[in-house]
Amino acid sequence: MRKLFYIGIVGLLLFEIANVYFIMPMPGSQRMNSIDAAYFFHTWRWAIRSLFGILIALGAFAAFREKKWSPYVAGLCLLAVAGVTYAANFEMAADTMFYQPSVLTLKNAAENKVGKERLVIGVEVNGQTRAYPIQYIGYHHQVRDTLGGKPIIVTYCTVCRTGRVFEPLVNNQVETFRLVGMDHFNAMFEDKTTGSWWRQANGEAIVGKLKGQTLPELDITQISLEKWLALHPNSLVMQPDVKFQEEYDSLSNYESGKRKGKLTKRDSSSWKDKSWVVGVEVSGGVKAYDWNQLQKKRIINDMIGYLPISVVLASDNKSFVALRRATPGQKLVVKNDSLYDNGGRVYNLLGKSQKSGIPDLAKENAYQEYWHSWQTFHPTTKQYR
Repeated sequence: MRKLFYIGIVGLLLFEIANVYFIMPMPGSQRMNSIDAAYFFHTWRWAIRSLFGILIALGAFAAFREKKWSPYVAGLCLLAVAGVTYAANFEMAADTMFYQPSVLTLKNAAENKVGKERLVIGVEVNGQTRAYPIQYIGYHHQVRDTLGGKPIIVTYCTVCRTGRVFEPLVNNQVETFRLVGMDHFNAMFEDKTTGSWWRQANGEAIVGKLKGQTLPELDITQISLEKWLALHPNSLVMQPDVKFQEEYDSLSNYESGKRKGKLTKRDSSSWKDKSWVVGVEVSGGVKAYDWNQLQKKRIINDMIGYLPISVVLASDNKSFVALRRATPGQKLVVKNDSLYDNGGRVYNLLGKSQKSGIPDLAKENAYQEYWHSWQTFHPTTKQYR
């Protein structure tokens, strides 16, 4: 019977470690295709805990009475299990490390306190615009809001360096999500209704009852607040929640790529795991553009499959867009953040025509991302060389 006690102790220890290992950035864990095992452990966690708990209970009497030192060894084992269980489920659980704002405060340009140099995720829905600073949403991972009459979730994964905005609609019903961990270094959210796990990088359910479904994605712009407000002077801006000021401060140098941590640093050379790229996905295909090359050229007129695409970097070296040109023969140049084509047409940074009667250029979603993240979730991507 004594063996049952120690089998239960070892089994419970290994289970609690495995339950968090597969979904947190631990050595080797994020490079494994372990999402099915992680979801199995999570789904059956109480059954597995109960099984090992029963073994511990059945063998406890013998374990505490066998020899003089047995009570001390058995007691230390129980303390170890309690400590590991607490750490795995409270100290290391994603949703106890990163919280949503207790109050979402939005201010207009006149009342805004956020530095104009800060990068934001800009969103426009039905004529209403909002700017969400990456410094804040990078900590929160998701921020819920309503914009233009639509519920939205603004998401950001600092380990992938990418933001996405979705409508939280599952089967046409508004859903609630919690941060549950990560897979291949990308944040995962769990829906409240079915417990399915959703990938932040593309809004796809990757395990669970809803596997294969995707959330509706909205158009975004990663841009400095100064340029966003110049283009959208009536935009509201998310303000810091003072409750999380220490966490925001820890990300103050994230946007510039000056962090030293292994997960969120920048590799300044090209096409390394932590190199910055701009990823563009359109119906014609998927392509990645090296950030270093984009900084040198300022604008890249390219073709993605059969579609003429231009990737533009603004004068602040932070803000960028991807636009679909009217024809492959249309070539754009950028001067003072205005775009000029070879036919005399003029557009602003977002492709809006500056002359009446001239159609706007279609804006495509483009994402600044670590190269390892973009190629992981877009395995068919091509590289612009």
